[in-house]
Amino acid sequence: MTHPGTRWYGGGVSSSVRSRFSGLRITRGALIVAGLELGLSLVWLVSDEATRSLLTAWLAATPANVFEHGRVWTLASGVFLENNFIALVLHMAVLWMFVPTLERFWGTARFYRFVAITSLVGSLAGCGVGFALGVPDIAIGGLDPFIYASIVAFGIVYARQPVQFFGVLPLTGRQLMYGILGFLALSVVVQGHWALGAAYGAAMLAAAIMTSKRWSPGLAWRRWRIARARARLTVMSGGKSQPPRPRDEHKWLN
Repeated sequence: MTHPGTRWYGGGVSSSVRSRFSGLRITRGALIVAGLELGLSLVWLVSDEATRSLLTAWLAATPANVFEHGRVWTLASGVFLENNFIALVLHMAVLWMFVPTLERFWGTARFYRFVAITSLVGSLAGCGVGFALGVPDIAIGGLDPFIYASIVAFGIVYARQPVQFFGVLPLTGRQLMYGILGFLALSVVVQGHWALGAAYGAAMLAAAIMTSKRWSPGLAWRRWRIARARARLTVMSGGKSQPPRPRDEHKWLN
């Protein structure tokens, strides 16, 4: 039996927060993102070697494609090309059960901006580091940068929200974020996937900047506009209140 207000990561949602998390129903934006990756990735997975090579050459985000061949569009198309079936299944699970929480909180328009910015920043950083390290053919593809960026955003927005990791380990949103990031950092260091680590790190940094109230560019712009508007406001002399008149205590007799 779960504590009221506890969210199951990979499970159900209690009635006290059902209005915010809406069970496991996927939202429109998350469904479109999932459909794009699922469709393109399945085409690659079921194709023969020649077709895979052609798709990789024209759609995958690799340092060689971006910096040597000038195929900059692969920074966007590569986001939806995942060549690992297990990773694809995990992406679909996260997009179905986890990401819709953020879209309901932000709205679909802001969710799309988050997907675009974190994915492009991650792909560009990964390709840049891969090119600098001399690994031109490593693919910075799939929704991995966006997925990890979403975990950072969840840890910031729902820092104190009770979460049960697959119904076993009780955590808060912030603790879940730190735990997953710790495993991710360990995996990158042990396997030496520095280009992928750069992609994940850049996407997560972008997510932190976009989500944090202190560093968000949108909030900073609004605060600047409000401060500028206040600086232009003045009080007109005609609008000032008149000082109270002295009372004539001797004019009236009881």
